[in-house]
Amino acid sequence: MTQTEQTAYTTANWNQPPHNRHSFQHMSALFQTTQIRRSGDQASALEYALEDLSQLPYPVSKSETQPLQHFLDSTYTDAFVVLQDGVVITEQYFNNMNEQTPHLLNSVSKSFVGMLAGIAVDDGALVADSLVSDYLPKLADSAFRHTTVQTALDMTAAVAYSEDYDQRGDDFWHEAAVVGWRPDLQTDASPRSLLDYCQQRSQTEQDEGAHFHYRTVLTNLCAAVIESAVGQPFADYFSQRLWQPLGCEQDANVVVDATGLPYMGAGMSACARDLARFGELLRNDGFYNGARIVPASWVRDTRLGNDQVRQLFAASEYRGLLPNGHYRNQVWADPTAQEIMCIGIHGQSIYVDRAKALVCVKLSSHPHPTDLSLYGTTYRALRALAAQR
Repeated sequence: MTQTEQTAYTTANWNQPPHNRHSFQHMSALFQTTQIRRSGDQASALEYALEDLSQLPYPVSKSETQPLQHFLDSTYTDAFVVLQDGVVITEQYFNNMNEQTPHLLNSVSKSFVGMLAGIAVDDGALVADSLVSDYLPKLADSAFRHTTVQTALDMTAAVAYSEDYDQRGDDFWHEAAVVGWRPDLQTDASPRSLLDYCQQRSQTEQDEGAHFHYRTVLTNLCAAVIESAVGQPFADYFSQRLWQPLGCEQDANVVVDATGLPYMGAGMSACARDLARFGELLRNDGFYNGARIVPASWVRDTRLGNDQVRQLFAASEYRGLLPNGHYRNQVWADPTAQEIMCIGIHGQSIYVDRAKALVCVKLSSHPHPTDLSLYGTTYRALRALAAQR
């Protein structure tokens, strides 16, 4: 990377191409962040049995295939790690990344909140069916007055909130402006914190639990609820109860608001190896590094879902992604295909195929947030890889 490239991105253009190719690896240099600290002990061991997967075919159309290397080269890949039965079979880095580099996860961040909620429930600190206002009383007169922790986790809450990343004045971007991601949208009247932003939401768009509608504000709400429920800073709880037990080898970081609450809807950065560890935890129903980290019942409920979440998902605009799938506890899943997914804009993915004991991590810097062609290529390639194992 040249000196010009290193200094070209700013808080005004960081998420625009080509600047995001570099800024996604340097979020702490642009924004206030908090650390999710690894343990001082040695990281959990990763076993390696590397293979050359570059020539495995994947479909690019009904009649044409390309080698897997074509997929990596054509989808702005920054890191690609694949584990089978817990063993690393490929690990590749691009775009000046390496095994120690933290990379912005965007909405992959959300899935960590979902698993921390399960830990907090198991601790007896959090009740999933309770109102969020039981933990955050200032929201009692807001659009969240009837929202439960579970409807927030499942993205079925009532709050009106638009999430169209291609609309520069969208609700998503106004919320992101709270943590400095859109300085052009900040005014003297802007909310100071993510919780203040929630309190200002007064309109609803549906009955509570009536529809699945993906909204980042609900993840940030859940992070605030967990922080209140456990009685300690969210980042400390995250570190002590999930990151350190995983045996992660690098600290993660998360962009924070002025009060120090992490922007868990989209603002976490971590290295690819540690994301692979998290993928293994999901594959093994919450067990990793010789310990039960997340309750097995919580992870099973996440990946198996229930009739209600499946029906709501089938009626949503996302049904094409997972034809037999659902969204539960901030995670995408298809129990029929035994798939679990954590997905973020600009091409971030943790993909788990439990039938093949496969975990794939792909970190990317797509030029645009939701390029459906690039996402289609990604999941055709990953599913083709799984089918050939």
